[in-house]
Amino acid sequence: MSGIRLSKLMAERGLCSRREADRLIEQGKVLVNGQVIDRLGSRFDPTVCIALAPEIQRERSRLVTVLLNKPPGVVSNQPEKGYQEAASLITRKNFQRLEGQMPRELPPAKTLHVAGRLDIDSSGLLVLTQDGQVARQLISPNSQVEKEYVIRLTERVPIAALVQMQGELTLDGHLLKPVQITQTDDRTLNLVLQEGRKRQIRRMCDLVGLKVHSLVRVRIGRVGLGDLSRGRWRYLDSSEVF
Repeated sequence: MSGIRLSKLMAERGLCSRREADRLIEQGKVLVNGQVIDRLGSRFDPTVCIALAPEIQRERSRLVTVLLNKPPGVVSNQPEKGYQEAASLITRKNFQRLEGQMPRELPPAKTLHVAGRLDIDSSGLLVLTQDGQVARQLISPNSQVEKEYVIRLTERVPIAALVQMQGELTLDGHLLKPVQITQTDDRTLNLVLQEGRKRQIRRMCDLVGLKVHSLVRVRIGRVGLGDLSRGRWRYLDSSEVF
């Protein structure tokens, strides 16, 4: 049979996991080109229009995603003795509202999951979400969402090191995807990645003999850190898309 399984198409588009897609299909909650599809294993051309039933969309709209400007010394999502967890910063005191945003109920920290961690020594934009669709979009192995970082180094950057970083580098036996690098001054680099292996930037710098003084994530996809203060958080606005 030609075509691609509907559940696979839904997962590839970031609508949900394949398991959740099968559940929604069985419940008759998936529409293809406006028609309800409730048969598992259905296959379609990859260009079809896929939508979730209105009630599922309403449920999704109530799920919360927040943006935190994580300070150094705070762990993303792996508890460590003596260190504060990022989710613990999601308090009323630390809230920073966007102009025009309506007040919302404070999300319980335990319901928020980090989508794309930052190591303990790094700072900047961290996403915490209740929405599995958002998490998959940002951290699935097939994610194409860019992450942008500003790296301040302890000394001037040799040209040879820049050439090496823009060439083929390997971590843990894995050939890294190409990295966009812009040098903004003699000790500062702007890096754009499409993957996020553990401590990737710091380890890349180690490979070419550079020592990192500070590392800040300033953008994820089309969402930037903006004027969000360090240690403060805000809601992802309905108009923002990663």
